Amino acid sequence: MTWASGSVSRSVARTGVFLRKQMWLWPIIAVVVLATIGLGLRHVIESTMKERLRGELDTLLRVETAMIETWYRVQQSQAELLANARPIRESTARLLQDSAPEAATDAASVRNDSLELQRELAPSMTAYDYAGYFVADRTKRIVAATNPELLGQIGIPEYETFLTRTLDGQSTVSPPFPSVVVMRDAQGRLETDIPTMFVCAPIRNEDFQVVAALALRIRPEREFTRILSLGSSGRTGETYAFDRTGRLVSNSRFDNDLILLGLLPDRDDSQSILNISLRDPQGDLTSGHRPQVRRSELPLMKCVAEAIAGRPGSDVDGSRDYRGVPVVAAWTWLPDYDVGVLTSIDAAEAFRPLTILRTTFFSLFGLLIASSLAILAFTVHMSKVQRQAREAAVEARQLGQYTLEEKVGSGAMGVVYRGHHAMLRRPTAVKLLDVDKVTDETIQRFEREVQITCQLNHPNTVAIYDYGRTPEGVFYYAMEYLDGITLQTLVDQYGPQPEGRIVRILSQVCGSLYEAHSLGLVHRDIKPANIMINRRGGEADVVKILDFGLVKALDEEKQSALTGANSMAGTPLYMSPEAIQTPALIDPRSDLYAVGAVGYFLLTGRPVFDADSLVRLCQQHVSELPIPPSERTSQPVSGELESALLACLDKNRARRPQTARDLAQLIARSPAAGGWSLEDADDWWGRHDRGQGPGQGQGQGPRAVGRSSTVTAAAEKTILGDMN
Repeated sequence: MTWASGSVSRSVARTGVFLRKQMWLWPIIAVVVLATIGLGLRHVIESTMKERLRGELDTLLRVETAMIETWYRVQQSQAELLANARPIRESTARLLQDSAPEAATDAASVRNDSLELQRELAPSMTAYDYAGYFVADRTKRIVAATNPELLGQIGIPEYETFLTRTLDGQSTVSPPFPSVVVMRDAQGRLETDIPTMFVCAPIRNEDFQVVAALALRIRPEREFTRILSLGSSGRTGETYAFDRTGRLVSNSRFDNDLILLGLLPDRDDSQSILNISLRDPQGDLTSGHRPQVRRSELPLMKCVAEAIAGRPGSDVDGSRDYRGVPVVAAWTWLPDYDVGVLTSIDAAEAFRPLTILRTTFFSLFGLLIASSLAILAFTVHMSKVQRQAREAAVEARQLGQYTLEEKVGSGAMGVVYRGHHAMLRRPTAVKLLDVDKVTDETIQRFEREVQITCQLNHPNTVAIYDYGRTPEGVFYYAMEYLDGITLQTLVDQYGPQPEGRIVRILSQVCGSLYEAHSLGLVHRDIKPANIMINRRGGEADVVKILDFGLVKALDEEKQSALTGANSMAGTPLYMSPEAIQTPALIDPRSDLYAVGAVGYFLLTGRPVFDADSLVRLCQQHVSELPIPPSERTSQPVSGELESALLACLDKNRARRPQTARDLAQLIARSPAAGGWSLEDADDWWGRHDRGQGPGQGQGQGPRAVGRSSTVTAAAEKTILGDMN
């Protein structure tokens, strides 16, 4: 739990630092936050609005349906009163008797009976606004009618359904349908296919048996359509009825639009009742869409198809109507009257508040995105300007009080130049943070390397003089200038070294590490390339340990993210088993393992293990015993030095020297200790060309690779990049 809370705290802290420095991210974060809030609000508002719409549509549909059903029942009651009136029943009985095929009554008598029936019906038809009538016997033969051309006709298809139901003893009202005879339209013109509907009631005899059907013609455009038009809400809301074929049997409120769309003839008397098939045109006709097939081949509207199938319901997600316009709708089917009722409103009008809200949010998002892009462009531009300024400062070879001379090396995060202080005039090594690697993390690592190295005062640790940043943003620190060579170069050019010299070198290494370990620091990358021998203060073979960039602070968990303390770091040729297996648990004894490997290399000219791959090399460090150095070199090796080196290379940390001072004491037991005198060192430096310019190796970073290994440098660099 402690580790988890610490990890979370570090993550939050790093995130805060990052966000403070990356100001251009704030508008993007605001966009994301507002987008999330906006989408959430939109979902809530849309859900609430849809439920409200569903309730309103269902309520309106129920009201309209109740009004239509009430009107139907009134029509049925009126028709039943007329059909059961004694004068009507008696007139109908005489008419049926005289018009029977087997009757010998002449045509005049039949005509008189028909006129008598018409006189009996006339007052009620006028009172109830019926436009005509007919009477059909049990064979569905019309025996009396307002229109003489209907007389004697049998089995008219348009009348079949409601006549059958009526002759079975039930009053009914038919859906509107085109008239089958010539009738007068609203303008008084005689035409066929005039919208008509009938209320039909059974006529019974004295024995209460159905003997005929009385059908009274209703003008649907008067009451039926007017009742449905009351359900037209808003600018686009409408309620209409349709029959089983999906044909509109009431008027649409969009007749003028339908004329413009070519769905109705361009005449003053054009009307949508019985002339519009409620089919989905597969696109918005009002926006210019035109179907590629005939209208009769298009599918029925989704709502209409559901109603005809006997599945009442509502749809607030939106579907196309007969104009192709997306609408929200509620629908039902009236099986007693074989008609469906649908109420709808255009989705654009229904969701207009949501559209306004969406537009507002999108406008805010657009402004935030534009500001984010502007800030990002400004940041990129400023970064480019700062980079150019840093490069110009480096090219000018002037960093504050330091004048740069030649480049002497490069490391993991920067390059090293030989320079001098403007006032002190002393030679100085100036390490610059690579302008290509300037990030928050690299700056923090660069600063930490300086801070850690400044804590160390041992004469065998490279000394730091100064640290700073130029106005152009170039980070640098100045350290003592070393004109020696690394141990890697020493062995590569001059071969294995005498035991006395090795003892002298390792003793100084132990002194530097003892101070670092005493402060709770582990170097983690002790190797020949990070150890230099120099002429300093009139003495030769003075050791300097370089590059504390990978150092681990054992008591500072907050630094683990910068140093990679919980990841494998170092150079595989000199890494301890625990650094490979459990890098988070390394301690000073891991550095002592590397010191032993360095001594082995100085003594034999070869690393402890040779391998053709890094995986194999790591396996050898973890599980294989090293070959004693005396078996890999032709020069004599004392048992004391060999034992000390092999003790350092023990797989078990508990069996290694526990401190750098303990190791120094073991090495001092070598018979060759003191055998390499100052005179020998001076003589060596006087006789040998160092093979490289002054200061070579000072800038070499923790990823430098020893050339004595049979592991290829390219492969090792790849693995090291993965580990760090």
